Amino acid sequence: MVDHYLSEIRGLPVILPDGRVIGTVNDAVVETNGWKCSHIFVANPPSELVEGRIHVSIPWHWIRSIGDVVILRWFPKTPIPRDL
Repeated sequence: MVDHYLSEIRGLPVILPDGRVIGTVNDAVVETNGWKCSHIFVANPPSELVEGRIHVSIPWHWIRSIGDVVILRWFPKTPIPRDL
C-alpha cells in the first residue's frame, strides 16, 4: 500500500466490503515504534451498522486500499452490538 499522511486520509469515506458506507476517517493511532499507523477511527457510524453509534476502531490490516475513499477488505457482521 502506498504511504499516506494522516492529513490526507482524515475525512475520507470508509466503505465496507459490501459497499455500505460506515462513515469517515476521524483520527488514527500511530505506533511510535516504527511510526506506523495501526488503526483508524470512524466517528458516529450509522446505528444500523453499530449499535449506539459508538466510535469504531478499525485495524490497519483490514484496509484493502486508499484513494478517494478507504475500502475495507473485512468487517465484522453488522450491526455491531454496543457491549461486546
